[in-house]
Amino acid sequence: MSNREKSSGPKMFGGRSISTERAKDFKASFYKLMNYLHPYRFRLIIAIIFAIGSTIFTIVGPKILGEVITVLANGLIAKMSNTGSIDFEKILQIVLLLFTLYCISTLFSFIQGTLTAGVAQKVTYQLRKTISEKINRLPLKYFDTQTQGEILSKITNDVDTISSSLTQSLSQLINASVSMIGVLVMMISISWQMTLLALCIIPISLFLLTNVMKRSQKYFTQQQEYLGDLNGHIEEMYGGHTVIKAFNGEEASIQTFTQHNNKLYTTAWKSQFISGLMQPITNFVGNLGYVGVCMAGGYFAFQRVISIGDIQSFISYMRSFNQQITQTAQITNVLQSTMAATERVFEFLDESEEIAETVSPISANNIQGTVSFENVHFGYNEDKIIINNFSAYIAAGKKVAIVGPTGAGKTTIIKLLMRFYELNSGNIYIDDLNITDFKRSDLRKLFGVVLQDAWLFNGSIMDNIRYGNIHASDEEVLAAANTAYVDHFISTLDHSYETIIDEESSNISHGQKQLLTIARAFLANPKILILDEATSSVDTRTEILIQKGIAKLLEGRTSFIIAHRLSTIRDADIILVMNEGDIVEVGNHEELLNAQGFYAKLYQSQFENTEQ
Repeated sequence: MSNREKSSGPKMFGGRSISTERAKDFKASFYKLMNYLHPYRFRLIIAIIFAIGSTIFTIVGPKILGEVITVLANGLIAKMSNTGSIDFEKILQIVLLLFTLYCISTLFSFIQGTLTAGVAQKVTYQLRKTISEKINRLPLKYFDTQTQGEILSKITNDVDTISSSLTQSLSQLINASVSMIGVLVMMISISWQMTLLALCIIPISLFLLTNVMKRSQKYFTQQQEYLGDLNGHIEEMYGGHTVIKAFNGEEASIQTFTQHNNKLYTTAWKSQFISGLMQPITNFVGNLGYVGVCMAGGYFAFQRVISIGDIQSFISYMRSFNQQITQTAQITNVLQSTMAATERVFEFLDESEEIAETVSPISANNIQGTVSFENVHFGYNEDKIIINNFSAYIAAGKKVAIVGPTGAGKTTIIKLLMRFYELNSGNIYIDDLNITDFKRSDLRKLFGVVLQDAWLFNGSIMDNIRYGNIHASDEEVLAAANTAYVDHFISTLDHSYETIIDEESSNISHGQKQLLTIARAFLANPKILILDEATSSVDTRTEILIQKGIAKLLEGRTSFIIAHRLSTIRDADIILVMNEGDIVEVGNHEELLNAQGFYAKLYQSQFENTEQ
């Protein structure tokens, strides 16, 4: 993961951490997310119906409870004047009704929550599935321009933010919206005059809440940035801790960490402090409203316009109404963050994909292995061409070595051959068939590859070798290991082929990792073999053994070997000497040495000095 990765800065809401970045285009992101919700619209409609039912049963509670207070107050007055007593039977009936309503409300709320959570998880599942499929359709050029951290953040953090928001915020938004409407109706039914008075505080609350959120938002954005810097520094220092210790870099690392940590602390403190003002401000404004409502309610009760119980019910409704406003404001802020995450996810999904496969692919069966390059031009950037008018013909079964200084274009040639990148111009043929006429998967099945980076995954040695052919039997895996001369060192391990390679492959040497990747290529049994610096980290004795194994494997196969160590390619049938994207010499080892050209200079620079 890149040290420039910007992790989502956390803001706590509902017990979870959310991104606080705002969407650049809220409306566009919202509509795209709605397209994913559209197949589940009927479930959402049912959830809204249950939310309405739950809210109705909940909001009538204070009204009914007010009747209890009214009956109790009237009974006390009657008892004090000796004209009657408290009607406990009626109170009990009202309490039982209230209990029943609350039970039904809870059941409806549970059903509504289950439905919205199910929809949220299905949408999240579909998003992850779409992203996974998208990754395999993206060209390598995209991954060259993006850090691993940014890509992982979109796939994990952003999708998790969407999932959490849909699971909780969607349900809360439905409840808050229905509750506000229902509560407002109940308030009007008690007293429209008191309702107008209560509504007067809403603009004040919204004005104050909006300003608080705007001021806190910039600090949340900075918090996200500084958290990414801190996490990136930690990841980088952890990955290179051996080098840091070797060069006594601990103090400098701690100083850098402290700088990042101080920035994060300052912005986090400010963001939390300012956003924490929302609740006290809302309570203060709400309390002012309660005072006004109580005064108005007392006057109306004195005028016998409303009962005492209605005043209590109205205050309960007003408190609930204010809470829904605050919750809606918080949910709105969360939705802004959700839309920002949604925007990043859909930006990823909208990235340009690989050129579409041919509609009528040719068969890759019976391929002999002849390879030819015809006037190939290529550059990773269009304004900087690094392969210039490259042409070559390699007969089937030939062993071809590609040599040249760093940056000459050796590895690029191989990437173009396997169609990891598209040509700027020119053509590449296999058995006189243009590689663009194959399906990419069929084309790449023709190759067995050992790249410079010896990539192994967390798993057993047996499974890592079997990656070359997942259908291979254990016996075939063992045979490939024997061919690559790795069986001996595997046998010395405590668990032999069942030894688990850890996540960083740190429990085996780099040379051993390369040997395993060579065995994996052997198992693939390809028509064309590519070895890119395959023996760069192998000692001389092991290299000799590998060359013997390679000689057996390459019988009847076309092979491309890229190597800086020219001793590994002396027996190549053809040596292509490259410099600055062009082939400058072609021949075998003896011919090129006798020519006393560029290859001879490379060879002499490697061996003559060491022999002195």
